[in-house]
Amino acid sequence: MGLLSLGTPLDWHSSRKYNEHVRANGITQLINIFRQHSKRTNDHFYWGDEVEYMLVDIDRTQKTARLSIDKDSILIDLNDPLKPEIYDKAIRNNISFHPEYGRYMIEATPLKPYDGSLLSDFLYVEENMKKRREVAQSELPSNIVPLTFTAFPRMGCGVFTSPKAKPIGPASQSLFLPDEIINRHARFPTLTANIRKRRGRKVAINLPIYPDVNTKLIDDSIPRRDLFPSDQEPWLGASKPGHVYMDSMGFGMGSSCLQVTMQAADIEQARYLYDGLAPLTPVMLALSAASPIFKGFLVDQDVRWNVISGAVDDRTFAEENSEPYPGYDLFGGLDVPELLKQHVQSLGGGRGVNGDRVVNEFGDTLMHCVDGKPIQKLPKSRYESIDSYLSDEKYHKHMPYFRKEYNDLFSPINKKIYDELTQDKHFDQPMAQHFAHLFVRDPLVIFSERISQDNELENDHFENIQLTNWQTLRFKPPALYPKDISPESLASKPGWRVEFRPMEILLNDFENAAYSVFIILASQAILEFNPDFYIPILKIDENMKISHKVDAATKDSFWFKNPRRWNVDNEIFKGFDLSWFDRFLNDGNDLLCNNAVYLNGYDDGNGNVPQDFDDEEPNEVRLTADKIINGGDNFPGLIRMIVKYVSRKLVPEACVSDNRHCKIGDAVQQLTSIQQYLKLVSGRASGKIPTTAHFLRDYVLKHPDYKRDSKVSESINFDLAELAASITYLNAEQDDLLSQFFGKEVFHFIKSQRDLAT
Repeated sequence: MGLLSLGTPLDWHSSRKYNEHVRANGITQLINIFRQHSKRTNDHFYWGDEVEYMLVDIDRTQKTARLSIDKDSILIDLNDPLKPEIYDKAIRNNISFHPEYGRYMIEATPLKPYDGSLLSDFLYVEENMKKRREVAQSELPSNIVPLTFTAFPRMGCGVFTSPKAKPIGPASQSLFLPDEIINRHARFPTLTANIRKRRGRKVAINLPIYPDVNTKLIDDSIPRRDLFPSDQEPWLGASKPGHVYMDSMGFGMGSSCLQVTMQAADIEQARYLYDGLAPLTPVMLALSAASPIFKGFLVDQDVRWNVISGAVDDRTFAEENSEPYPGYDLFGGLDVPELLKQHVQSLGGGRGVNGDRVVNEFGDTLMHCVDGKPIQKLPKSRYESIDSYLSDEKYHKHMPYFRKEYNDLFSPINKKIYDELTQDKHFDQPMAQHFAHLFVRDPLVIFSERISQDNELENDHFENIQLTNWQTLRFKPPALYPKDISPESLASKPGWRVEFRPMEILLNDFENAAYSVFIILASQAILEFNPDFYIPILKIDENMKISHKVDAATKDSFWFKNPRRWNVDNEIFKGFDLSWFDRFLNDGNDLLCNNAVYLNGYDDGNGNVPQDFDDEEPNEVRLTADKIINGGDNFPGLIRMIVKYVSRKLVPEACVSDNRHCKIGDAVQQLTSIQQYLKLVSGRASGKIPTTAHFLRDYVLKHPDYKRDSKVSESINFDLAELAASITYLNAEQDDLLSQFFGKEVFHFIKSQRDLAT
């Protein structure tokens, strides 16, 4: 959730006078970062993941499942060196615990990053995830269970917290969510309130209701209330017919996800990796789909992305280019001169009256805030898919894949910042555009004690903007360090990184490890074989909409690079499907530590051989997730590229290089686990294994208490929590259900590991 500075956060109306100060100094800090680190190179491929848990109070006597909001003190204890009996549990197990938006949430990461060159570290991921849950559980009562729901099914429905709390809080002013669910750190309620105040009204999230035979296509859970003026917004246009209405940041930022961050060798590699992963973001969102229920309703979509997007959407009516509710200010909480407001009002609100639009289609305007900041059209929320690639035709001379027409999305920029960056030799046009686009946003929380900073050593102003642009990918520069820092010390600090952000959190540690490992191996395969995955950004945006659909992973197709244009030699991937592991392990155990040629696979191709293709062939085509992941007759798909990478890099590194010799049993276990991870992702792409969203929806539809009205009752919610716990902890009494959830083959492996452990 970004910076957790100690101090006094300013409310929106007090902080907005510092917005330009934060932007100006943030850009100075960014320039200093680039000057210090632009020539940094040869960094090791380290990586890590972030898992977010919900603390769920399961009362088996009353048959209720509720979010626990009074056990957040465990985060203090787990991070307190003065409580070594607790603190040491985390340190000893290489775990770092962090707060999240929800008081009922905890985030956990590895304390030290994983080594992307060690085969053993890929197996260690799942072990570390299990330890995180185990350590958290050890500090909780037995009835409070750390579950990895993406979205708690009945969040916002009556009594859904333990202890009970009423939705009467001034920060969110929500009709459904009490402020007591918000993290106690001052940043979080201030962030919630400031988004509402800047926007000029509460957030409005509307999800289509899943239709069933008894469904009333209306959200009948919206209460009539007059506690706050904003209580009337649903009746003024905020709520849409046929949709579930949600009105608070907590519905989005109170959901959980799985994020993976990797360190590149240098800035050039980080840029290429960022671009290469961009077309995969919607596909992986669909494959990890795990949230078909919001606010007690089955919804007609499978993922949480648009919920969070709506939850942090701080745009005013003017910036959205939308009609204000009756009686509401077009400019929301922006500091706009009164004469300008009067002028706009005289034109009937400023939207299309006499051709005098507030914001034209290009985002330019003659209208400015008091501080001179232009009021631009902003087509997206701050939580969205990326808006541009980081490379251009000049940057990657050895891989001239990018074409300027790929950046075909209108992406407003802060022109002043763009000009400042392009005047500095460390920024080319695409990099300047990327950051100038991020800096069209205002800082959302400013701490009074952090207004003045040393721009040579601190980068909080930059991160204030950077970390509140929540996109599917995040390009992460290094931090600033003292100029006299030694090269050795500098090399030990995080370098140029890429964060992969779209995936939903999944119920079981095996699943989360599988998806984390898959993305890392896919990233390494991209860097190894240098495929050309570039498609127009607008196609990626279209794919993001597709990924929200019910069963999109198996029923829809996505725009993707025409496989004929991937710029790889398909021949070298033959023989590297998932059966490679079986052939290698069954036939090669006696050679495991001796024969480097065999370890490198069945051929010795380099993998970057341009293909012959007709220039008239389309650049992008519609492919199913199955085709993208598992490949086809004439192209490898990601799985084969990954398997080839494992055979070429990880196995030889583990077994024969640097005089390190592995134990055959260890290597077999590690490779078998990787194979099963890939089988899980492969099976969900092919439809052989259901996505979590499909499984949960199907469970509700078949539940004896379900009335075919698209409603998830308290009793169904309790059973969903019990179901999640059974999947999380691999309850042996539920093996038939677990076999359906994981697929027979993958579950057979998981069961064997479980039985071996017990």
